[in-house]
Amino acid sequence: MIDLRFVYRRAEEHTKIMVASLFVILALLIILQSIFSPTVVLAAIAFLVALFFTFKNPLYTLGFLAVYLPFESFVLKFIPDEIYIFARYFSEGLIYLIALVVLLRVVSGKLKLKSSPVDLPFLLFIVCIVASAVINFVPPQIAILGARQILRFMLVFFLVIYLSPTRMFIRKITYIMFGVVLLQSCIGIMQSVIGFPMDQFLLPSDKKSIGSLVLTQGVNQFWDPGSRVFATLGRYDRFGNFLYTFLILATGFLFVHPRSKKIKEFIPWVFLFGLPVLVLTYSRASWFAFLIGFIFIGLIIKRDKRVAAALATFIIGFTLILAGSGLQVSLITEGPGQTLTERFFESFSLARWRGEYYGLGRVYWFVHTPRDVISQSPIFGWGPGQFGGGAAAALKNTTAYEAAGVPFGVFGTEGFIDNNWFSLWGEVGTLGIVFYLWMYVGLFIYSIRLFYQSKDKFIKSLSIGLAALMLAVGFNAMTSTVLEIRTLSYYLWLYAGFVVVLGNRKIFKKQKGYTKKV
Repeated sequence: MIDLRFVYRRAEEHTKIMVASLFVILALLIILQSIFSPTVVLAAIAFLVALFFTFKNPLYTLGFLAVYLPFESFVLKFIPDEIYIFARYFSEGLIYLIALVVLLRVVSGKLKLKSSPVDLPFLLFIVCIVASAVINFVPPQIAILGARQILRFMLVFFLVIYLSPTRMFIRKITYIMFGVVLLQSCIGIMQSVIGFPMDQFLLPSDKKSIGSLVLTQGVNQFWDPGSRVFATLGRYDRFGNFLYTFLILATGFLFVHPRSKKIKEFIPWVFLFGLPVLVLTYSRASWFAFLIGFIFIGLIIKRDKRVAAALATFIIGFTLILAGSGLQVSLITEGPGQTLTERFFESFSLARWRGEYYGLGRVYWFVHTPRDVISQSPIFGWGPGQFGGGAAAALKNTTAYEAAGVPFGVFGTEGFIDNNWFSLWGEVGTLGIVFYLWMYVGLFIYSIRLFYQSKDKFIKSLSIGLAALMLAVGFNAMTSTVLEIRTLSYYLWLYAGFVVVLGNRKIFKKQKGYTKKV
């Protein structure tokens, strides 16, 4: 028989302990607030909460980052200067914190060492980065920041491998992210309707620096106010990148798993809202990236006649528009009030290409990176943080540019070159880019094989979606530094990890209905 007096006494003791603990915490907060500002105290509390939950379940932190990153640019707009550096690197710091938790679990024996399909090329890529820094006598602080810029989101892939999320976790995160896409699309539609006032509310225009180090570049709205939507991602091209990432993943579900009740009820809404907003971003690279991914799944993999008919209609339609409008494609350049049609055809304009060359845009770097930069250091490049990417731009590091006799990035002032493949090539050399491509192509082939060998509809949808996304990102990396951008690169490596985890669980293990190996 239960002694109720004992139960009541224990409950009373626990209540007293909780009240006393709460009192101590409140007193401590009051004391801290009298020493520091309330903002600093709140930042410290946020850090402790993140620390607690990350040590308890680091997978939840990975999921939190996936949801948070599309809103980060907007959130930072309201962060006071005294804690801005903390807020700016909060998301990246969480990745390193998760890595620390994983490392501690491996050392303590709670996690076993695991392998992935890209371990060898990744290790060789690291060796190339270190060798490039040493050979070029890159100062340690620049080499570390440059390597960080290249590797930080690739780290997410290996964290996923070690944490090995369940199928249910991956499924939930995917559907939550589709929900985020719907929310961002609604914000984009509102922005298109309201125009300039909402642009000003959403635009993160302030530049933040500490000494010579640029924390946030800020956004100069060089496009017409109200003409291109960017929601809470700060720039129209980054919004376009985010949208096409999840539209391509949704395409995998649409073609592979169309009879699922959730797919029927949910995915059509993602396309209904996401596609028009993708168009309204006016981000041509994002348009073409989505088309590459969609055509790859629908036409090349599934050989869907509807996609073939839609593609033919699309080509014929634009041909008729071009013939009827009298547009001279070779003469089109960007200007105020540009229509969607003009924006599309400008991609093929000789005048635009010429302008980008003489204006030191990306076409200039297509020509001069191999000719003037790579030719002087072809094997190991110029070293991390030296050329073409975000680290060189943030550090205002002109060393490699001056030595190679080229301007300081796009427009001669920006430090980056709007071409991630050539940026990597310039920093890690031909040997380094070969190892990077080995990883990238290896994951692409792994995804294709998993698609054909798995019988699980969810795994097939996600694997072929990832393969299509890698093609799209590979194209997009020729037009910007997307492999360094958190609102795309984080999801690329996150879902690469998801696919490999699902593949290891369903393909490499002996299970009924599955082959033994890929």
